[in-house]
Amino acid sequence: MVSVEVAERAGGERSEDVVLTLPNAVALLDGATSVRPTEYTGGWYAQRLVEALRPRLSTSDDLADLLAAAITEVADRYGLRAGRAPSSTASLLRWDDETVEALVLADSPVVVFTAAGPHPVTDDRLANLRSEGRGGYRERLRTGGGFGPGHDEELRAAVDRTGRWRNVEGGFWVAEADPRAAYRATRATWRRDEVHSALLASDGVSCGVDEYEIYPDWSALLEQAFDAGARSVLEQVRDAESSDPDGRRWPRPKRHDDQALALVRFGTT
Repeated sequence: MVSVEVAERAGGERSEDVVLTLPNAVALLDGATSVRPTEYTGGWYAQRLVEALRPRLSTSDDLADLLAAAITEVADRYGLRAGRAPSSTASLLRWDDETVEALVLADSPVVVFTAAGPHPVTDDRLANLRSEGRGGYRERLRTGGGFGPGHDEELRAAVDRTGRWRNVEGGFWVAEADPRAAYRATRATWRRDEVHSALLASDGVSCGVDEYEIYPDWSALLEQAFDAGARSVLEQVRDAESSDPDGRRWPRPKRHDDQALALVRFGTT
């Protein structure tokens, strides 16, 4: 029997992460935070997209096909235009008696665990694009600029620069208003009898492995989630951020990001 444990925590007043659990699937979406006033937020979009995914994930349709159909449905219903719409990551895990399959679009990883260890399914295109830049808000934080009006200005400039590469060749792909993005996702499949557990994480949690190095690897994070619960992982990441209140050690867009973590136990060894 499969069990799913979900832990969520907002970075501010309201979280823009959304988690959907079904008898045969889990979806985790991280809505992109807008740095300027907009009609629709990333969290609003993530919630609408989850609603469109809910009936589709219960079918046997290909994961990319059903994600593309859900993106199209939301865009058509609300008149969203590609390049001007809110956006979200999309991470899907689905299983049946024979297989476990994962799809990851943008930076919310899925990690599947077998007897051989962790198998991260990641989409690093946005991270690679960011790493090519120099200076900007990260350098300002690193040199003691701190969070505040100056940081907000630098962050808006960085978002503008990165936004030009959203859903274009050579850039990064994310759920928005262009269904073609679904077919640029990272995919992986395993035999069901090989998998004993899985994690889906927004980047407010995966940073504990990828950036802060609180956990030496995904197996260490899974062990804590097993021993102390998924919520304890969120708390440990948040404690690390609180120890670096000005972002000097770990330059980041916000002092605290939204957090979402889903722990899936398949009950096999």
